[in-house]
Amino acid sequence: MKVLVLSCNTGGGHNSCGKYIREELILNKIECDFKNYFEIVNLSKTDFTNKIYVKSIGKKGGLFKYVYRIGDAYDKTKIVSPVYLANKMFSNRLYNYIKKNNYDLVICPHLFPALALTAINKKHRVNFIFVDTDYEYHPFTDEIHADYYVIPKNLEERFVSRGIDKDKLLPLGIPISSEYIKNAKDMKNKLNIDKKMILIMLGSMGFGNIKTILNDLLNIEDACVTIVCGGNKKLYNELKKYDNKKLKVIGYSKNINDLIKSADIIISKPGGLSSTEIASFRKGLIHVFPIPGVETGNTKYFSEHNLSFVANSKEEILDYVNILLKNDDEYNKMIESQKKYISSSSAKDLVEFIKNKYYK
Repeated sequence: MKVLVLSCNTGGGHNSCGKYIREELILNKIECDFKNYFEIVNLSKTDFTNKIYVKSIGKKGGLFKYVYRIGDAYDKTKIVSPVYLANKMFSNRLYNYIKKNNYDLVICPHLFPALALTAINKKHRVNFIFVDTDYEYHPFTDEIHADYYVIPKNLEERFVSRGIDKDKLLPLGIPISSEYIKNAKDMKNKLNIDKKMILIMLGSMGFGNIKTILNDLLNIEDACVTIVCGGNKKLYNELKKYDNKKLKVIGYSKNINDLIKSADIIISKPGGLSSTEIASFRKGLIHVFPIPGVETGNTKYFSEHNLSFVANSKEEILDYVNILLKNDDEYNKMIESQKKYISSSSAKDLVEFIKNKYYK
């Protein structure tokens, strides 16, 4: 059996999820390639955006940045969306690549290649699974006609209400490789930390208003702060100027799982994949400053299922940090909810399903 995992460079979460799936397949001795959809169809991200402009409002362009916002309108009217039409244009290139390389199954942790595969299957037959990497139904998902849909637990009704066949839903959770959790190491000794560790993960998205409460966090007697800046060099350089032994500043980390394992409380943007990574380690989690749209959906899911606290102000962040530090009952309640709704074997469970359904 040979599997193709197909993602896009439009967000790190999609790629990370795809790579977790590939890693788990290889652990099970199933041949698998991870590829960038844009490269296969010989298209840059900018060119793709321009194609959607043309399909949206002719040659004037400019509508793409609003496409996600109006996605619900397309779903309700059942009008074929410009996103589907743009991907349909490249379906022949994708089909030729799949056939040339003899793939038996394609797994898509991204909407774009899933739409192209839907177009392909109107003429040919390609087995494919769509993987939702957020805790909300995405606009245009009803235009995908996959064999199966991997989704978070307890969202089945949401997908069925939008026209997805219940029998095709696999509520396994967003896939995280078992090795990601298994291989994580506690770094407290290496970082010379002997207190509760507050980990702030905002990466290249910027530090936002979190910066205004750094001194307040550092003033908490029994805790220290570790900040991962990712690719944000400006932030890294600014924080390095702080003269405080309770502050650890890290740039880009290849082993973020080690830092998550080491932390007691994590303050993070509410990305679907990053939130899953954190919750799979069973950690006190505070989501901050969600971007309207899919991140709002993520925070809603996490807060409604008691998986995290959601803070929209400096005061709320500090309040929630203190609750998680001092109230064991509240902390343990969050951890138990994470155990219930966030699987630590999601990628493994998906591979087991694939072996039973497609393996030959």
